[in-house]
Amino acid sequence: MTNRGGISVDYDYLIVGQGIGGTALAWHLHRLGKKIRVVGDSSLPSSSRVAAGIFNPLTGKKLVKTWLADQLFPYASEFYASLENKLNIKLVYPLPVYRPYRSIEEQNTYLAQTANPGIAQYITSQTDDLLPLDYISNPYGGLKVGQSGWVDLPLLLDQSKIYFEKEGIYTEERFAAEDLIFTSDTVEWNGKTFNKVILCQGVMALENSFFNWLPFSPVKGEILDIAVENILKPYIVNQGIFILPLSKDSARVGATYSWDPLDWETTDAAKNELADKIRSLLNVPFTVTKQNAGLRPSVKDRRPLIGIHPEENRVGIFNGLGTKGVTLAPFFANEFAQHLEHGKELNPLVNIKRYFSLYFH
Repeated sequence: MTNRGGISVDYDYLIVGQGIGGTALAWHLHRLGKKIRVVGDSSLPSSSRVAAGIFNPLTGKKLVKTWLADQLFPYASEFYASLENKLNIKLVYPLPVYRPYRSIEEQNTYLAQTANPGIAQYITSQTDDLLPLDYISNPYGGLKVGQSGWVDLPLLLDQSKIYFEKEGIYTEERFAAEDLIFTSDTVEWNGKTFNKVILCQGVMALENSFFNWLPFSPVKGEILDIAVENILKPYIVNQGIFILPLSKDSARVGATYSWDPLDWETTDAAKNELADKIRSLLNVPFTVTKQNAGLRPSVKDRRPLIGIHPEENRVGIFNGLGTKGVTLAPFFANEFAQHLEHGKELNPLVNIKRYFSLYFH
């Protein structure tokens, strides 16, 4: 039993969802000595398990620095390194990103942008002289971006779950918000009492009334695994799509963006779209070996959704991490944990207070 304000409860927090968001928040609250219970359902599809886990400080067609990159990337690096050490596994694979120029105009634009100190710190090389990527079509050369790579998210989630199970704080079960019982001071679920419930459900948040009023804008994404002829070098290639080498003869490629239909089914249209883009980048034959689809829990303003329900202060949300969850999750899990335990103000750009007008409308 934990005791807060004279009220005894079985747990401080019930964390619903064991994707990258729920897992990162669970680790942070666990480290603070909080008594937590994590509930997950392995039978449900998970965008975290489909995602390639790439982190890249410079994104988009215009070579823009990722929002809060100077804070997110160092924190994520420390967080994943600490988990690698604690769980005795390898999670992070640093790899430079090679961005072939699409045209002379883009080359000139990008090179001009590298004069910006905020961007220059992430540029490893402005030419492709040291990049013998002869399997890539890059007649105009390209940029080499550093402080990038990928995180093995399925391994992170699996090993975290094993750890939580050993600690006796994980429940494998389908969660339904209707099963929550609110008393004057606590929340009850499955016969146990909690101070707070934090919903980290990804797109599943749209299935209950607590937060379905928030402006989620789910996006379907599909990725392919491909096999090639033992030639791939340790570089992520990024030009419209990413080509992430998993070995010398295999890679993961993505991703598509679609809004209709919003389901978890793979499609021939996405496969053909990606294959066409691969052919425009790779000048060697390849074979598609696997295809996956996922629904990203994106938000209209492209910022996370974090905070406490406007009327029910025992229910919170940690969601909306979108396509950059691998770097957003650790940093904002810490911010939310500090908010929950010590009252630290949340960044107003992620705090769901920015949307309270939608709830009270």
